[in-house]
This record gives sequence, structure tokens and C-alpha cells, in this order.
Amino acid sequence: MLKKITSTIGQVGEAALGVVGVRVGTEEPPHTSRQLTDAVEIRRYEPRIAAQTTVDADEEEARQEGFRRLARYIFGGNGGKQKVAMTAPVSQSPKGSQKIAMTAPVSSTPGSDGWVVRFFMPSKWTMDTLPKPDDDRVTLTSVPAETVAVLRFSGGRGWDDVEPQMAALTAALRAHDIEMLGEPMTWFYDPPWTLAPLRRNEVVVVVPEGS
Repeated sequence: MLKKITSTIGQVGEAALGVVGVRVGTEEPPHTSRQLTDAVEIRRYEPRIAAQTTVDADEEEARQEGFRRLARYIFGGNGGKQKVAMTAPVSQSPKGSQKIAMTAPVSSTPGSDGWVVRFFMPSKWTMDTLPKPDDDRVTLTSVPAETVAVLRFSGGRGWDDVEPQMAALTAALRAHDIEMLGEPMTWFYDPPWTLAPLRRNEVVVVVPEGS
């Protein structure tokens, strides 16, 4: 009984912290990191697995619907009725870029006809052990190791908020003669109810290994 009460208190505490943007116990994909500039970071990610879904809608609606589909999967909407821990970030990229999403996922670009939304799976899972999604719109995919340039920002997630950050990331990479393998994409680490000044958002672009 005491254990159950303690667990409940912990869950309530984590939920309360989440409201103001403090992430508790949320796994992120393992990576190494170095600073390129004061604002831009270069990260190297190891191979990982993602659950993803494609939504034909505008950017905001696609993010919300994609999140709902993937959340149903990790909260038991799968063949084993197993719960899979939530991780960060949530990735969003245009449907039209799906053929290169395995190595250079991209984000907000004019004229895309839909969006691919991804949750990265906790590192303890493999393709053999992850349960099969009940929703056939959700698939599991292996993401190879990749090097990315990252610019972190807080605040809103709309195009007017993201576009200046993409421009700043692009300018910094050009100044350092680093090639971009695709266009910048967006990663989000916090739920939408998190206070905007405390959100962790990122614009990210794949760059050559060794950059």
C-alpha cells in the first residue's frame, strides 16, 4: 500500500513539474556532443529505433494527430498490450522527404503534402522485442547512426517561431563551411501545455560525419 501511495505521489509530482517544463525521468537517445558556436551544437547519435506515423494535414494538426497515434501505441495499443516508456524528442518531418528520412530527416518546407511524426524508442528495446502496433498507420523503423547540428530555443512551435531559428542554424553552418544533408527539421521535448518560456525546442539538420 505504501509503495502504491509513494508511486502515486511521484507521478503527481512529475506531472506538476511537466506543467512548468521540467522533464523528469524522460530518456533521450544516447549521443556525444560538442559546441560549434555559443548557439549551435554538433551531436553524434548511435543507431536507434523509432515508432512513426504519417499524417496528411497541416503542420500543427499533423503534430497533434501524430502524437495521439503514437501515444496510443506506447500506452498499450499494441499486440502485447505493453507500455513503452515515453522518450524525447518528438520528431516531425515532411511526408515528401520520407525516402531520405532514414539518414537525413527534414522539416517544415513549403508544399509538403503531409508529415511524418516520430517517437524514439527507449534503448532497452530492439526490433525483435518491441510489440507490434495495433494501428497499421504506426510503424517501427530502424534509424542509423547520424551526425546532426542542433540549435535549441524556447517559446512557440509555429512556423513564425521556428523559421528564424532555421535561418540562424543555416547561417552558422555556412559560416563554418559545413554542408547540410537536407533541410532543417524540428524536435520537441515538452508537452504542449508546458509554459512556452520553459519549453525545449530544437531545429536540427543532418551534417557529414566528422563535422
